[in-house]
Amino acid sequence: MTEKQTVTDVIVVGAGPTGLLLAGDLAAAGAGVTLLERRTAESNLTRAFGVHARSLELLDARGLADELIATGSPLGHLRLFNKLRVDLTDLPTRFPFVLITPQYRTEQLLHDRAVKAGVTILRGAEVTGLRQDADGVTVETVEDGAAATHRARYAVGADGVHSTVRELLGLPFPGESVVDSVLLADVRLEREPDEAVTVGANEHGFSFLVPFGDGWYRIIAWDRAERFADGTPPPLEVIADIARDTLGEDYGLHDVRWSSTFHSDERQVPNYRSGRVFLAGDAAHCHSPAGGLGMNTGLQDAANLSWKLAAAVRGRATDALLDTYQTERHPVGKAVLRTSGALIRLALAQSAATRALRGALASIAEHVDLVVERGARTISGIGIAYPAPKDAHPLVGKRVPDLRLTGLEPPREGGPAAPQRLYEALRAGKFVLVSNDEVAAADPWADRLVTAAPADPHGKLRDTVLLIRPDGYAAWAAVDPGAGELRAALTEWLGEV
Repeated sequence: MTEKQTVTDVIVVGAGPTGLLLAGDLAAAGAGVTLLERRTAESNLTRAFGVHARSLELLDARGLADELIATGSPLGHLRLFNKLRVDLTDLPTRFPFVLITPQYRTEQLLHDRAVKAGVTILRGAEVTGLRQDADGVTVETVEDGAAATHRARYAVGADGVHSTVRELLGLPFPGESVVDSVLLADVRLEREPDEAVTVGANEHGFSFLVPFGDGWYRIIAWDRAERFADGTPPPLEVIADIARDTLGEDYGLHDVRWSSTFHSDERQVPNYRSGRVFLAGDAAHCHSPAGGLGMNTGLQDAANLSWKLAAAVRGRATDALLDTYQTERHPVGKAVLRTSGALIRLALAQSAATRALRGALASIAEHVDLVVERGARTISGIGIAYPAPKDAHPLVGKRVPDLRLTGLEPPREGGPAAPQRLYEALRAGKFVLVSNDEVAAADPWADRLVTAAPADPHGKLRDTVLLIRPDGYAAWAAVDPGAGELRAALTEWLGEV
């Protein structure tokens, strides 16, 4: 029997949120994509419930944010421990909240988009081998008991904490276990909590209670004295005891439909790239669930990498551009480990002195605006910025907010309305050039570029020409640049014409 073989531009391994967003972006940009997933069916079991503001902006740039928001509950603040409250309502974004919705709903939207864009999704495909050469990557799989081979120019491992791709590359995953015997269960409640997210932590342990939106709730609980092996379904009585100890009541927990036990590690691979293979999401970094940063960081990894890989497939990207995935996203992953690590260690504080420190920090944070604002920007992802050259304009490397725009190409007769916001303009998957003046020098790149003017010609951008990357970050900016300077910037970022 002849072994199954496929050839495409990019192989993505792992059909979680990270892999689905990445694959969908690549296919929308015209690349051929094969998505390999070990699971034979989509799962409605989920650990992630919070979609932060920056992730919602990225979903908005793909036309998905409003549909996802309709599935969940926007929450204007996060309560960490029992006292620390992080207010999100003043964030400079269209989404000044965290959206509480189960991960599988995010996955479903991204899955449907990927399929519509032309991604080939192969379920039940277990990766067993990987090799690469100067021209591409070969991935070996077993599918329905038969061997198969998939060939592509690039490959991305988005296959989770226990990444097979990472192991086959021989990459280390240094770190440590942060907390073990974390209990999870999907339950019904007799009494509905007052808030959409209920969190409690004290000397006994911690609990986190969040709704699916269909009458079921997910509880995540940890008790300092109880220990269960990974994968063990914990007794309902134990979970209820922890809830009473940490939340003050158990809300009448009953009717468990699923439960398990897991441990949480803090780990990060030193290099997100190995030749023609990249790692993203939990395959590259993992940490505690504190702050709800895991899925969000993975989505942002994918958004950073996808446009660079799409340019490489078209022959428009240098190797140096692909290397910026490491220089931009690895520090972000490291910062996320620090943030979630600090939160979980404070939550797990054993000594009375450390718990007192936790309370003092919470009290200080609630009364110092700068601390509150910095915390909100960190957790939401709004504050993430990338390295920029020393002599660059101050906007370069920064996230660009949802600018109001004008002068965009009018819609064709019977077509959709022309976008009037930056994140609508980004739905084309292209760079956006914002300038008050005519930019005829950009005409040769018209197939790779959307041009617009700021809606307020006298605002902060009145003399500035701003080039925005497909992921919403400023690639280049200059005040009153000459045509030659603009052409040089466009050549650097969009390739030769």
